[in-house]
Amino acid sequence: FVALLRGINVGGNNKIAMKDLKVTFEQAGLARVVTYINSGNVVFSDSGRSPADLAAHLEAAILNAHGFPVPVLIRRFADFEILVRALPESWHNDDRQKCDVLFLGDAIDAPGLVEKLDSKPDIDVVLYVPGAVIWSVDRDKVTRSGLLKLVGTKLYRQMTIRNVNTVRKLYALMASQADPTGKSAVNCPGCT
Repeated sequence: FVALLRGINVGGNNKIAMKDLKVTFEQAGLARVVTYINSGNVVFSDSGRSPADLAAHLEAAILNAHGFPVPVLIRRFADFEILVRALPESWHNDDRQKCDVLFLGDAIDAPGLVEKLDSKPDIDVVLYVPGAVIWSVDRDKVTRSGLLKLVGTKLYRQMTIRNVNTVRKLYALMASQADPTGKSAVNCPGCT
């Protein structure tokens, strides 16, 4: 599994050190816990609980340990793999291109969501994959992208966003836990 925490360590608010977050997950009974960068990405193993049960369990554990609520989205390895395979290999987050994955809360997860987004057809490329929207824009057009208008909206509060480089790295971490030989990540376009 991967847990994607929304709104931690942003603008000096809701600060949680990753070493402390790892301890919180371990104390919550999760195994093989690995954090990745400061934005709240946690790869872990658990058996028997659904993503919804895990999210509720982790939200309660984080509130108890850190004193503030943090929305948590959970994705299974198989679902994450579908997402990563849908990412065009040429899409990166670099000096020429901005490419993000908008992970959707259950209440807004539907193919029709793409029509509700203020994407600009001549600027933005937007793809729906179950559980996420992949959004790409050339760096020189970012200020005209509809992605900027999403910030602060009701929809925005029901998602958490990661760039594609982070998504690919999280997939590689998950794949290494699923298959310690590393063979799973071999078929991941753009993963290193």
